[in-house]
Amino acid sequence: MSRFFLLFIVYLTACGAGAQTSALALSDSLYAVGKYAEAIKVASKSEASEATFLKLAKYYKAGGDYQKALENYRKVLAENPNRLLTVLDYGKLLMRSGNLPKADSLFSRLTEAYPKNASFQYQLGLIKEKQKDSTAMAHFFLVVSLDETHQAALYKLAKDALRHRKYTLAEHFCQQGLETNPNNRSLLSILAQTYSALQIYEKAIPQYERLLELGEESEFIYSKLAFAYYQIMEYKAAIHNYQQALTFEDRNAATHYSLGKLYALTGDLEKSETHLLMSILIKKQPVDAEFLSLALTYKEMEKYKDALEYLEKALEENPDNERAMYERAIAADNYFKDLETRMNYYKAYLNKYDPKGNEGMIYLARNRVSDIKKEIHMAEKAKE
Repeated sequence: MSRFFLLFIVYLTACGAGAQTSALALSDSLYAVGKYAEAIKVASKSEASEATFLKLAKYYKAGGDYQKALENYRKVLAENPNRLLTVLDYGKLLMRSGNLPKADSLFSRLTEAYPKNASFQYQLGLIKEKQKDSTAMAHFFLVVSLDETHQAALYKLAKDALRHRKYTLAEHFCQQGLETNPNNRSLLSILAQTYSALQIYEKAIPQYERLLELGEESEFIYSKLAFAYYQIMEYKAAIHNYQQALTFEDRNAATHYSLGKLYALTGDLEKSETHLLMSILIKKQPVDAEFLSLALTYKEMEKYKDALEYLEKALEENPDNERAMYERAIAADNYFKDLETRMNYYKAYLNKYDPKGNEGMIYLARNRVSDIKKEIHMAEKAKE
């Protein structure tokens, strides 16, 4: 073979390789701007090779055609079964496409072959979790034993511990993950919820505040933060955060109810009335607590007729609301002029709850009945 002919063969080979590289570069450019169908057309015209099949698998997956993506992964693995990154991608796509038994079988084999590979263990844990298999957590524990900084596995363990009220364990896993990544939003959220569940609100608040700093604004975060401030009697901060929660969902009855109570505590009775009425209008289930709170606001405003009206509504919703029945007697005592009428409201309360009810309220009701009887007696004597 002449030297010229050898050079010619090398030239043709280089041209072919160059064309192949150019086509895949073009397909990648199309993929980058979201033109998946066009990228597939260009890549499909390229010479069949491992690089082409991998590109096609990526493009088909991005376009949502998981079956064709899996076919291309299988073509690569048929020639090179030890290509672990491809095996990992293939297994993840099996799980994503809903083929859980096949994904389970694949990752079970991988964890046996590579028992110290944390990624394979984690994927197997995810598959078990999707299959409602109770062994999922054992796999996540194994992941953390292999890689104590594995953020996703630590989150899974912390979340499960919180769900089962194992608060010490939940805090431990969160702190372990946050040592490596202090800005892990998922772990910050679990840690904040753990402290809230433990009623350690002073520790919960900084975690919720940190989530807001990281851009995790949501009705859930603002409501949780507001409640924490409420519990430590930081009422202005609680009001601010409940108001922020309303910007996400302005028809949340619980938020309006909380604001109604908070405004009453801070002396803004008009706003208290507004939010409690909103809560009642929105809520579709028994609202005796809301009616009672609104009545107490009217009581503070010395609008005893309105207070009586909403206390009656509270008792219609829940005839066994002892506080509403007692407060109704007080409102009647302040509203009606007739002493017998006023006394009868207290007697109605005592007939139902004496002696099984609240000792403090029963004591006050008895004393008031005694006082009214004296007033009636004095009034009768004055007539003689």
